[in-house]
Amino acid sequence: MRWIFGCVLVAFLLSACRDEPADVVRPVMLEGKTMGTYYRVTYLDSLQRNWQPGIDSLLVELNQEVSTYIDSSTISRFNRSDDPIDLGLSFEEIALSSEAPDKLPFNYHFIKNLTAAREWYRQTGGAFDPTVMPLVNYWGFGYAPKRPVEQVDSLIVDSLRQLVGMEKVRLDGAVLGKSQAGVQLDFSALAKGYGVDEVGFFLERQGVRDYLVDIGGEVRARGLSPRGTAWTVGINTPDPRASTTDVQAALLLQDRSLATSGNYRNYYEVAGRKYAHTISPFTGFPELSTLLSASVFAPDCTTADALATACMVLGPEKALALIERLPGIEAYFIVSAQDGSYEVQYTPGVKPWLLDSH
Repeated sequence: MRWIFGCVLVAFLLSACRDEPADVVRPVMLEGKTMGTYYRVTYLDSLQRNWQPGIDSLLVELNQEVSTYIDSSTISRFNRSDDPIDLGLSFEEIALSSEAPDKLPFNYHFIKNLTAAREWYRQTGGAFDPTVMPLVNYWGFGYAPKRPVEQVDSLIVDSLRQLVGMEKVRLDGAVLGKSQAGVQLDFSALAKGYGVDEVGFFLERQGVRDYLVDIGGEVRARGLSPRGTAWTVGINTPDPRASTTDVQAALLLQDRSLATSGNYRNYYEVAGRKYAHTISPFTGFPELSTLLSASVFAPDCTTADALATACMVLGPEKALALIERLPGIEAYFIVSAQDGSYEVQYTPGVKPWLLDSH
């Protein structure tokens, strides 16, 4: 998937598994690939059970519904066709299906992503908008063949902007349609976070209470780490020359989720101008602002993921105003200065989690 480049580094592995005290619980650690990136799952289980087959199965099911890179996925079928498609179940039926979470019907994940996308489209005033997909493809960051735009055609951009807006997507019962030909969806800006949450829910159904789930840098922490403390995570240094292990800030995370979006790695340059992967649904162009990366803390990772993208679209001032009016949400912004350096801005709730503040 594309659009968000996760920038959260799970740093506890660097410290919790070396020179362990005798009383440290040995964690179960699983790794694999999904959504065009990695996943890492760490949890405490006195029986040392291996839940990887179940996790892999869940992630395959999710991708079969929301991946734009799988031709047979639900979202790809919707994007290719201008005719309505039958999802087989309605939103109301999903509420009943959630009572038996180990036997979810096909398109459950798709409709859950669609529902979350609608909600965050509304709450962000359109800054989070998955119908921006045609523009993402135009700029070379989508599922279409990757290529930089050598010469920008503003007429094409304007025409594609007419396809943007969640009001152009309709779910009538179990039938999903579009108000005009060419409208497309892309859940990449929240699907990784949603996947993180679903893996966490899976572990909780198995009786696991202490775990850390990381998919491509989006994380969900619950309970305690092997050391009996909150989980330690890090936010990457916002520099394309920096290693993925270079940390701008280390934080303690417990019973929270964290997602980061940034424009400093996934971009290209043409004639000296930089085009980054966050496309503004308001202008149709790659968003250019002083906000280098936005890290959002929320109770669930779906929310954190969606809001991190919305913040990048809005820029630092409007993003901060958005975060401050949402209860239970905190943010850590890295903003570029005029002299080429950068500064950090964060909401008050973040300070107790910063390791250098302890």
